[in-house]
Amino acid sequence: MKLLFFVLNKVEKLDNLLTAFVNNDIKGATVIDSIGMARLLSTKHDDDEISFLSSLRAFLNPEREKSNIILTVIQDSQLETAVSVIESVVGDLSSKDTGVVFSVPVDFAKGLM
Repeated sequence: MKLLFFVLNKVEKLDNLLTAFVNNDIKGATVIDSIGMARLLSTKHDDDEISFLSSLRAFLNPEREKSNIILTVIQDSQLETAVSVIESVVGDLSSKDTGVVFSVPVDFAKGLM
């Protein structure tokens, strides 16, 4: 088994992604709201120009400032399908501002349905 992590930058695609997961027999995901490092650092910076530009960017594109982390435990054989599903919904992950996906091995799990 694997624990799949996906950081979704296009949060407006979340419902479509979860539906596509279910349609491809990937079930039981957990979604966590998150904020990227650049956003956090820009709000703590003393430079007025950086703070102003950051605020302007947040005003013009508020969804861009948020992200979701999607966690799901999958079978090893589902990894390729999961990544294909993600890219079919959000686009090529090698493109800017789509997201990041990675997995780690799971050596124990209990309570999975």
